[in-house]
Amino acid sequence: MCQLACAHCYASSGPSGTHGTMTLADWRRVITQTREVGATMGQFIGGEPTLYPGLSDLVRHALSAGMEVEIYTNLVHVTPAMWETFQLPGVRLATSYYSDQPEEHEAITKRPTLKITTRNIARAQDLGIPLRAGVIGVNDGQRTQQSIAVLERLGVSEIGYDDLREVGRGTRRDGPSVAQLCGNCGERQIAISPTGEVWPCVFSRWLPAGNIQETSLAEILTSEAFTRITGELRGEFGQRTPCNPDPCSPDCSPSCRPQGNCRPSNNCAPNYSCGPCVPKDKNCNPVMSCNPNKCRPTR
Repeated sequence: MCQLACAHCYASSGPSGTHGTMTLADWRRVITQTREVGATMGQFIGGEPTLYPGLSDLVRHALSAGMEVEIYTNLVHVTPAMWETFQLPGVRLATSYYSDQPEEHEAITKRPTLKITTRNIARAQDLGIPLRAGVIGVNDGQRTQQSIAVLERLGVSEIGYDDLREVGRGTRRDGPSVAQLCGNCGERQIAISPTGEVWPCVFSRWLPAGNIQETSLAEILTSEAFTRITGELRGEFGQRTPCNPDPCSPDCSPSCRPQGNCRPSNNCAPNYSCGPCVPKDKNCNPVMSCNPNKCRPTR
């Protein structure tokens, strides 16, 4: 479910969607199980996660389990209670941004929401809530560089870029395939759908390894199906020509395979988890996702 109906939405979400078949108790159980198998970060994404009535409860459950939390939100409708949730220690935000022009933004999201999203990004900055933004290239000639400039003026320090993925409503010509994936699927990350399917990532929806409503997460992650899927993905990704972009201005596509010890944390966007990282100022924490303008990989 989402207030928007973005032309490229990988989940094909919109106002007529639902919250799926997973109950609040199911999600709490899943969070507990993900922590038990070693997860340290949980991301709530959609659709639009802030529309889910139990989001604040789930965020607090994840935090109490010792996990960090990222909420990937369009920042269109944020209630006072949700702002309180956003400000909890251990919570960070992520959002997508498309254009500095209202008409171009609306052509992509199908709603006139640029002003309110921009205003809420500014408010998050004012409140000191950690926030990263991803500029998504959907159409030819899109004002992506101008969008990045707006985000920089708002004080956003973690700004990524990604091209449209041909998944869901993003399908244009080729359709869903391994070519649309970044290369990290199933590697220290999984995605769980509103109906319980377990995927290697949010974009690989045609590769379910099991269902959390029928089997425990630990059993799914050690299953023959998950082993086969991740093995096939590694084989496909291993055939790609490596790319080694400038960490301050990387230009990656889904077909890029990162090299060395610098791995994109957001589908080839310029948000690198650099390890070890050489910070250029106090704003770069080497153990966190580093701003590529303030750190560089050591090789």
